[in-house]
Amino acid sequence: MSEGAVETAYAKINLALHVRRRRADGYHDLETLFAFATAGDVLAAEPAADLALTIAGRFAGALSPAGDNLVLRAAEALRAAFGIRAGAALRLDKRLPVAAGIGGGSADAAAALRLLVRLWAIDPADARIEAIAGRLGADVPACLASRTARGDGVGTELTPVADAALAGLPLLLVNPGVPLATGVVFAGWDRVDRGPLGDGEPLAAALAGRNDLEAPAIACVPAIREVLAGLRASAGVRLARMSGSGATCFALFADAAARDAAAAALARPGWWSLKTGLR
Repeated sequence: MSEGAVETAYAKINLALHVRRRRADGYHDLETLFAFATAGDVLAAEPAADLALTIAGRFAGALSPAGDNLVLRAAEALRAAFGIRAGAALRLDKRLPVAAGIGGGSADAAAALRLLVRLWAIDPADARIEAIAGRLGADVPACLASRTARGDGVGTELTPVADAALAGLPLLLVNPGVPLATGVVFAGWDRVDRGPLGDGEPLAAALAGRNDLEAPAIACVPAIREVLAGLRASAGVRLARMSGSGATCFALFADAAARDAAAAALARPGWWSLKTGLR
């Protein structure tokens, strides 16, 4: 495989997620702090005459390699926008659970854009790439950069955030093994505006913030409450919260030993966990 033909689809974490209002178009205005793990799904590509996708890995069975897959949609949109005639044989190693609040298809689509920009020798600074990302989904622009950022509007209005205090922090992800559709959780939001997300140092802002989707997510998947309680009771935890619309929850720790001890204590049949760190 040629150099640069592998890309990680970094798991997305919402350190805080404030839902402010439901818009007339059905979307929601929100304020969030995006951060990213060092781990994720892995996407590889080789030159080919046409586009093709194969999916392997622990969670491959939850996805279809057909045309509606976000990886293929990203590839097709990029090829059309730049008049590319070449194809690519894509292989996705699906290591993260699906419908889990940690990027999933959005991170995979963003990884496809980064990977194919290199494979097809496209200028990575071309504004059309970010425009494609925005059309693919609200989280895709943040996942395209995969760097700490504040998201406003529907999450696509991004402001980079200084992340020196976050980079390298030990991170534990825990999912109770239940997929949870984003639309269902947003539909359960009580439409109460609980106030803005603060500015300033990102960890302090996150600690002072919240995830407004935790309550409706717990109503759908009560096991989230158990995950959160276990994470928050762990020694050395600095922040524990549900990510996105769930059901994955996360905790940031003072050191890797505390993270690993929490992972061992929270091991349950059917639950998924990942010991990693922040980028």
